[in-house]
Amino acid sequence: MIWKSVDSMWQVWADTYPEVFAAPSSAPPPLPRTVPLLRQTTPQLSSAECFEWLRGQRDSLKSKYGAGGANASGLNLLTNQNADSGFYGSIAAGTPPISYNVILDTGSSICTLLFVPCSTSSSRFTGLNTPFSISYGSGAARGNLGQDSVQFAGFEVSDQVFGVITHISTNLLTSVVSGLMGLGFKSISYSGPTPLWQALAESSGTLDQPLMAFQLTRFAAVQNAQALEPGGMVNLGADDPSLYVYTGNIDYQHIPEAGSRSWLVSLTVNGQSVSLDAGSVSYATIDTGTTLVGGPADSISALYAQIPGSETLTGNSAGYYTYPCDTNVTVTMKFRNSSISWPISNANVYSVFRASPVILITLASMD
Repeated sequence: MIWKSVDSMWQVWADTYPEVFAAPSSAPPPLPRTVPLLRQTTPQLSSAECFEWLRGQRDSLKSKYGAGGANASGLNLLTNQNADSGFYGSIAAGTPPISYNVILDTGSSICTLLFVPCSTSSSRFTGLNTPFSISYGSGAARGNLGQDSVQFAGFEVSDQVFGVITHISTNLLTSVVSGLMGLGFKSISYSGPTPLWQALAESSGTLDQPLMAFQLTRFAAVQNAQALEPGGMVNLGADDPSLYVYTGNIDYQHIPEAGSRSWLVSLTVNGQSVSLDAGSVSYATIDTGTTLVGGPADSISALYAQIPGSETLTGNSAGYYTYPCDTNVTVTMKFRNSSISWPISNANVYSVFRASPVILITLASMD
């Protein structure tokens, strides 16, 4: 999750659809289609390796954000990759369809693929002679837009526009991943095509509900985790409480247009309020493609000022903080006019590596 002042924030979501933050429903849910996710984890890290990994995640965060049938739903199972730093699922593209593993990224909106666009691989592919380029936190890709059938979570868009990658940064994609599926709104697209999920949501009667929900696993602190681990699932078109482990009521919040109203409206640490450095208007981006929680330097500094014994790191680790391991820290966030304060679990507050007597915290400054 990333929050910034409205003056410097790129517009991430439109207020066409609400976002879901928790999850049970009083009405019987429709039967969903599901797609599994896979997760690839790394071995337990040494102190030096942990700091190096966190520096890479911080740099990626800064780079990314600029210091089927009618009445249906679908499920896509996920894989957890590189100690919670990415989650990928499968889509199919082309005619006949070929399966691709793609990172599912709510922080971007275009689907990009290492796709072979020729008549021998797809009888319906159409090249649009329109170049595209996009920068992600971990690299960049460019190529040309194309159009073909794309399937995701049991649904199909027969004329979906996506980016055919011709040039890509080193390390943007691992050997098991062939692209990225943008799950953000069209308004943040660099090249203009309507994202597949949004095309489905805007097609009358295709989805039971214009809803998308993620359930993600955690393996960063698991000793002897395998290279590939179950990553959870993404559910498209319906809320099915039987698929998730959660309690409480769903908290629906309209996503604001840029400059209209606040999204992340309060932040507390150990019961003390923290300034968000944006007056009455602050936005938060909920991004499945980002590992850390990041924010403006003043807000992050104010957050840690509420934690006794916290210290800022310097040099290559600037933007991170530590605090004593015997200190209990409770961070909560509140969104817009909700009456609910959402706690950030300890697993999301401190790093995968604990170096006694201090804990490295993964809420980082983006400035």
